[in-house]
Amino acid sequence: MKIAVLPGDGIGPEIVVEAVKVLRALNLPFEMETAPVGGAAYAALGHPLPASTLKLAQDADAILFGAVGDWKYDTLDRHLRPEQAILGLRKHLGLFANFRPAICYPELVSASSLKPELVAGLDILIIRELTGDIYFGQPRGRRIATDGHFPDAEEAFDTMRYSRPEIERIAHVAFQAARKRSKRVTSVDKANVLETFQFWKDIVTEVSQQYPDVALDHMYVDNAAMQLVKAPKKFDVIVTGNMFGDILSDEASMLTGSIGMLPSASLDANNKGLYEPSHGSAPDIAGQGIANPLATILSAAMMLRFSLNQEAAAQRIENAVKSVLAQGLRTPDIYSDGTTRVSTIEMGNAVVNAMR
Repeated sequence: MKIAVLPGDGIGPEIVVEAVKVLRALNLPFEMETAPVGGAAYAALGHPLPASTLKLAQDADAILFGAVGDWKYDTLDRHLRPEQAILGLRKHLGLFANFRPAICYPELVSASSLKPELVAGLDILIIRELTGDIYFGQPRGRRIATDGHFPDAEEAFDTMRYSRPEIERIAHVAFQAARKRSKRVTSVDKANVLETFQFWKDIVTEVSQQYPDVALDHMYVDNAAMQLVKAPKKFDVIVTGNMFGDILSDEASMLTGSIGMLPSASLDANNKGLYEPSHGSAPDIAGQGIANPLATILSAAMMLRFSLNQEAAAQRIENAVKSVLAQGLRTPDIYSDGTTRVSTIEMGNAVVNAMR
């Protein structure tokens, strides 16, 4: 089982090393190779996604990814900025389905920004389409200066687009996932305003006819954003486009207490995937030992489940995370009175100890 380890920028290296520590504690035959990506790769090799890093990712069975981005690279040409690395990996590897589970652990109910009765028992799966929508539509703008800004521009625009095959395949993923859960899918769109999402709504409805055992409802994105903070447990599986999924999954993260608790998986048609925490690189806290590694550790568990066919090992990690939370161990983002504050490294060590 060959894993490409891409730590990236900011807190990326700190949290990835803890996930690697947990994986090694499983004593499974992993071959892990590390390569630079994002700003770190630009600094070392002049490009956020060097050919050597891309080849390693293509040859691996799965990719464990940290985070990319740093303010010091904001003046670079847009195609050289760290964030282009993750977009490039999604494109080159055909990663079209992003799974973002939002689970509120019983021990973290009080850490949520909502009332305990609204989030106790919360278990949502947001499935975000990754390869279409406005992030990939062309053209991307007009009269862009060499530093990526618009010094004298009169106009800028981005094109939202989706093809039928793109919508069909993400819809199938959502309905198949729902079959393993509570058999409910909410398709989120903006069909009342955008032609693209009327197209989306029509095709998702067509695909739903192949899954008569799964209930489907449609919801406008503004209402979905409201319902996530009003009655989040009404959702089971949410499927939506690239931009709406980006926004809604970050909103859902705060229901769980911290975005530092949310893992994610980005999969291709054969379940090869890139696994990363839902949060960003947080350069403002890098090197301080206060980042929460649990989202990355839980992403490693998803990697074992979806790409490496190691369900028992995935459950070992997830149960260990539950155990350390039950012990009252908390990184600063989820700390509250009566719990024990620990560092990034201490949290990783605690998960390893719980596994043993």
